[in-house]
Amino acid sequence: MIETRIRDLLSELTDAEKIALTAGADTWTTTAIPRLGIPSMRLGDGPHGVRRPREDAQMSMFDAHPATCFPTAVSLGSTWDPVLVRQVGEALGSEARDHGIGVLLGPGVNLKRTPVGGRNFEFFSEDPLVTSVLGGAWTSGVQSAGVGVSLKHLAANETERRRYGVDSIVDERALRELYLACFESIVTNERPATVMAAYNLLNGEHCTENRELLTTILRDEWGYEGVVVSDWGAVWDRTLSIPAGADLTMPGLGRDDDEGVLTALASGRLPREDLDAAVARILALVLSHADEASGDPHSVPSGADGHHFLARRVAAAGTVLLQNDGILPLRPGATVALIGAMADDPRYQGAGSSHVTPTRLDTLRVSLTEALGSDAVTYAPGYERLLGTSPPSRALIDEAVAHARAADVAVVVVGLPETFETEGVDRRHLRLPHAHTVLIDAVVRANPSTVVVLQNGSPVETPWRGEVAAVLEAYLGGQAGGSGLADVLTGAAEPGGRLAETFPERYDDHPVARLPDGPATIEYRESLYVGYRWFDSVKTPVAFPFGHGLSYTTFDWSDARVTPLPGGPPGSFAVEVTVTNRGARRGSDVVQVYVHAPSGAVFHPEQELCGFAKVELEPGAAERVRIELGPRAFQYWDAAAHGWRLEPGRFEIRIARSSRDVVWSDSVEVGDPHPEATTTHGSRSAASVPSSAPEAYRSPSAERRFPAADFAALLGRPLPPNRAPRPGEYTLDTAVLDMQDTLVGRLLLGTLVSQATRVFGIPAEGREARAIARAVASQLTLRLLRAGSGGRISRRLALRALAVLNALTRPRGRRRPGTRRRPDSAPPRI
Repeated sequence: MIETRIRDLLSELTDAEKIALTAGADTWTTTAIPRLGIPSMRLGDGPHGVRRPREDAQMSMFDAHPATCFPTAVSLGSTWDPVLVRQVGEALGSEARDHGIGVLLGPGVNLKRTPVGGRNFEFFSEDPLVTSVLGGAWTSGVQSAGVGVSLKHLAANETERRRYGVDSIVDERALRELYLACFESIVTNERPATVMAAYNLLNGEHCTENRELLTTILRDEWGYEGVVVSDWGAVWDRTLSIPAGADLTMPGLGRDDDEGVLTALASGRLPREDLDAAVARILALVLSHADEASGDPHSVPSGADGHHFLARRVAAAGTVLLQNDGILPLRPGATVALIGAMADDPRYQGAGSSHVTPTRLDTLRVSLTEALGSDAVTYAPGYERLLGTSPPSRALIDEAVAHARAADVAVVVVGLPETFETEGVDRRHLRLPHAHTVLIDAVVRANPSTVVVLQNGSPVETPWRGEVAAVLEAYLGGQAGGSGLADVLTGAAEPGGRLAETFPERYDDHPVARLPDGPATIEYRESLYVGYRWFDSVKTPVAFPFGHGLSYTTFDWSDARVTPLPGGPPGSFAVEVTVTNRGARRGSDVVQVYVHAPSGAVFHPEQELCGFAKVELEPGAAERVRIELGPRAFQYWDAAAHGWRLEPGRFEIRIARSSRDVVWSDSVEVGDPHPEATTTHGSRSAASVPSSAPEAYRSPSAERRFPAADFAALLGRPLPPNRAPRPGEYTLDTAVLDMQDTLVGRLLLGTLVSQATRVFGIPAEGREARAIARAVASQLTLRLLRAGSGGRISRRLALRALAVLNALTRPRGRRRPGTRRRPDSAPPRI
């Protein structure tokens, strides 16, 4: 029994060995204890493909062994298909095993709070239900192969800008109903091997040091028994992180750091019971998954051909047909002008730590030519592929226009280059590169039968959509995205996707667009009004709504009804509808169930998704779709009682094709047999009277948005200061970005850019590549540099460097600020 062996090992391990086990041996592996037969275990990226760096590649993101690059999470999210996503997870688990990886770092289940998030391509949706269902399917699939997952990033990690030290300020209700809900369902149902604690602070406390988050909620309330691992470099001091519940520090802080932790253990500052609990969990993880570290990373993964075909199916299933005047699928015999450099050199995955070296790569140019014949397809690049900010080329546009005029249909492939969205950098707007927009305008004037294909990781503005015949959102389709897209264009496959995020008319319409995004805090002022919850509540027009997607066939929905769930708990209902394929083609449809809460003392968005089901039908076939709603669909988080509660009343249940296309609705009376709130530990507390929320939340307005005073009232406390530290007052959490008004800060950034270019493998050539390196490096903090140095920068040295930096930048005459209360800037203890 593994429990017996863990008890025996705990009794035989020395204190020094226990402490060594709580930090990585290097960038990717845990520490081995050979004398006791404790092996090391390898962890590895990533969410849409296995990234095992080649030997001596260090942190390079571009030098890895080949693996299948599946469509990214944004594409998986748009499938709305947990069965298919689980198959992807199974394939990823199999390849991770082949590459000798015991824990695969994913899935990413943070919400797409803002459409400009630089890492949105790694997340499923703006909705917690879609996120948790598909994230759970991914987790189940990977772990079925014997490989663990790392559910990430706990919690409120929705921005890349200043991500290492920014403080996410979230009201308790939004935190519970949205941001923690994505994790809760997966933790309680799938039991992931590890959960990853995020870089950022949450309501004033670093996530890796947040005992309320990692112990009270994750372990005590949700019953989690696995390992909490830090995001790479997120731990500053294990004497703070281990008692909070963060077991495994990655990539480790160097073996010299162990001596300081050992001293803290001997003095009692690190409780022995907390250390032993962390070590026991790490031993259970390693003993369960270290055997997976026996694969040969030099070989192409087994099953690569089958996985490529699966990736092709998923790419088609995640492609969303946003609009279509009947031009798609392409009719047999039509001539096609394929225009856009991304058709030949696709944007098929995200940029950053999830970058995968594919086993092969299909392009739309080759795949469409193979499908239609070389005589039917011509090609023109239309724009410079990698230079996203380069001006339009008149010569390239003229060539594209000539091809468009000579063809029956023009297919223009545009999107966001890697320089526009990447881990470490948020976008500042939703516009396509100017050269892409100019190309669309020129081509559609030459040929009104124009199809626009988008390759991007999150929403873009589409002011030209009224001029074109069809729009396909291909997202980031992975290594088989080109062939999957060709299947959709020719009708060999159905465009099976539905949007898992809202496409606004313009960025300024989004609630986050006018809210402060730093420099010290990210204020989640919109509370529950995220994505469609906002747009539907304030009735703002959108380009394409959440849940939207067209088909090549037609479906009828009939005989809808809602009934109490037999044998279910009070407040449970079954929603049923018959879906019939009335067209001549096989196709898929997604039934979405939204709940509209009654008006009362508690504010609610206009509606919230509470259930969905995807159905695939042959022509003429019908299926009775059944979706069950549990009590949570009608409950809210009572912040006063710290538990779930129902405000009784008449709730409207809506069956819809999207958040803006309701097909049927009915009302049900829901009463709470236990009017007192259910506390986080499952007991009952005295009924609390909901306090009236500020006007901005009871009656949200697109014009007024969310004033700071109203958000403070919702939080129940004053907002923390939100300004960058002045020179001479920097902290370990200050981003280098916020030091650029000093010469020392500028010199530091220059050094970090050079290091980032080398260590992370960022190409040094070209203005835009250097701009990415600069933007990524500017987010770094001294706190993170300690881990990033491989242990060469000790805690004491980092604090001394901070003191020197402040001394060099402090204006003459300004008094030295007092010592901050937070432990990370206290005098060295180690």
